[in-house]
Amino acid sequence: MFRKNRRYRLLATCCAALVVAACGGGGNQATMGPEGDPVPGGTARIIQASEPRTLDPAVMGNSWAINSVLGNALYGTLMIDDPEQEAIAFMMAESFSTQDGGTTFELRLRPNLQFSDGTPLDAAAVKFNWDRMKEPSNGSPYVEDAMMIASNKVVEPTVLEVTMRSPIPHFAYAIVETSMNWIASPAALTAGREAFDGEPIGAGPFVLERWARQDVIELVKNPTYWDAPKPYLDRILVQTNPDTSQRYNTLISGGADLVIDSSMGVQTRLREQGYPSQVSPLHGGQHLTLNTRRAPFDDVRARRAVAAAIDVQTLDLALQDGMGEAATSLFRESSPYYAGDLTLNETDHELAQRLFDELAGEGKPVSFTFVATQQSENRTLAESIQAQLSAFENVTVNVEIVDIVTLLRLRQTYGFDMMVGTAHFTDPDPRLWTAFHGASARNTSGINDEQLNAALDLGRTSTNLEKRTAAYRTVQERLNELVPAVFTIRTVAAAATGKNVGGLRMYTAGSVLPEELWIAE
Repeated sequence: MFRKNRRYRLLATCCAALVVAACGGGGNQATMGPEGDPVPGGTARIIQASEPRTLDPAVMGNSWAINSVLGNALYGTLMIDDPEQEAIAFMMAESFSTQDGGTTFELRLRPNLQFSDGTPLDAAAVKFNWDRMKEPSNGSPYVEDAMMIASNKVVEPTVLEVTMRSPIPHFAYAIVETSMNWIASPAALTAGREAFDGEPIGAGPFVLERWARQDVIELVKNPTYWDAPKPYLDRILVQTNPDTSQRYNTLISGGADLVIDSSMGVQTRLREQGYPSQVSPLHGGQHLTLNTRRAPFDDVRARRAVAAAIDVQTLDLALQDGMGEAATSLFRESSPYYAGDLTLNETDHELAQRLFDELAGEGKPVSFTFVATQQSENRTLAESIQAQLSAFENVTVNVEIVDIVTLLRLRQTYGFDMMVGTAHFTDPDPRLWTAFHGASARNTSGINDEQLNAALDLGRTSTNLEKRTAAYRTVQERLNELVPAVFTIRTVAAAATGKNVGGLRMYTAGSVLPEELWIAE
């Protein structure tokens, strides 16, 4: 069992997404569905926030906002967070263990696992999928997580030996937070993406029956699923709607059985009306990524001015109906890494105007473009930032609305001034490292600071709680000083169901487990 020091694991105890009752200090908030044993049969109508470009697991995103319920349905999970046991809980994997502080790991699978076509899901299949994610040409958003692995080899049909590029004792969290958790048939993947999208082969609780793009994804129960009698449902119909209000209205009107959501205001209203709902209490949160590679944000004064000008409570009113939680610290109070004397991004309008004036006096008035998508929350945030900064002199904010493909291209090529980013997590590694380390390709802001890098490296490699606590204190201090990102509100990774739906369970960043869902008669 992949276990850690009890104090350290308190983080997961209070904050992993499977918690079903509130945990002190901003913990998971959930209301449950019907009581009694699960009822087999039925069809669940699920509305997600975005449609996948492909069903290739390497490309799909394992978070509430990006197809996690669909990935879990088609491919199942190797492991998940389990706060009750203060450990990683194993699903298709039996264990993921290290004896040398994270330099090497042994992944051991359950025996006799099968893909939906009857072929074995073995260590060779895991190796194929993880190696494939490391290839940039495959376009995985988690290429950097996969690249933490230097090499791996099959030592037995159910055992994979994994060697890391550097010691990463907490690497299990990189698996559960990414699509490394999803294993597809190597033969099906080799046939090419178009063929695979027509017939994706995984070992999950459901198999694809039909994908009508921009309409519906129809899934049916996998009769060979390893964890019988799950799944309880016979069918799942997945549709996409990027609008929060429309998803909410569809649920309460009876047009959906489960909706994926990002609004605390919506979740609060649903709970008040008796709808089962759940929010993953992640640390970190949403932030405004400032591109430090080019003007105006290559000057730290411009970054500090914007951070000081923004009122997070006003953003919360616009985004979460005033019901969200400001990301005033990097960690929640439930975390052993929480530093109560350190505050992120304090509002100071006088300082902001002074810095804007100072830059303008040097012939460098702050002017930038906020690139956002059409998704309602994203666009609202951009327009709210624009409105707030319009109250200041010597700063100009433009908003550019683009499609998700364009946004991803701009993120990958660093062709932007400001855009929405996230650094949310249960364990701080790997997510903080990939977000802010100078050697990380996913360091979208481009910040590269020696002290910050060293602290992130120590937090990544250490198994000592005191050393990690000191390291992550330094991380927050440097983020405050350098302002590569302006943290706004805690990430709301949420889902809600109809009142007759039971079994709502989530892990990590709001990743719903569809095999647990059932519908009462």
